[in-house]
Amino acid sequence: MKKVNYKRLITVSRLLFLFYIFFVLYFLLFAESFGRTEVRREYSYNLTLFKEIKRYLEWAETSDLGFKMMLLNIWGNIICFLPFGFFVPVQFKKMRHGISTAIATFVFSLLVESFQLVFKIGSFDVDDIMLNTLGGILGYIMYMILKKIISKRSV
Repeated sequence: MKKVNYKRLITVSRLLFLFYIFFVLYFLLFAESFGRTEVRREYSYNLTLFKEIKRYLEWAETSDLGFKMMLLNIWGNIICFLPFGFFVPVQFKKMRHGISTAIATFVFSLLVESFQLVFKIGSFDVDDIMLNTLGGILGYIMYMILKKIISKRSV
């Protein structure tokens, strides 16, 4: 790849990554449509792995609304963090290994969930952290596939 094209690609990817981070933070912390502006009186949290996932899967069987909520919660958490897992190895050379990308995704998700807990917006959910981390790992896999495709075309 020519040096000029590479620099443009890096600049565009940095802008996309920043846009993505702002979008995720807004969506997960401030979006009115998800009740993020409503401060709760009590802390809301789930510390039991698979508890909320199981609840959403059971609810999905009972109604169309439950199915839509399951899709939004389970798949939304995964899809929301796909770009994170893709952009982290692009932006940070030291994070180009799957483990470091998974750890970065886990830490970012933990920070977001902790922020929700401390400020009583949304709820802290270990299932969300797990699903977000899974999304980051899938994003990293997409990065590796694209990297192989690009390297084969460059040869």
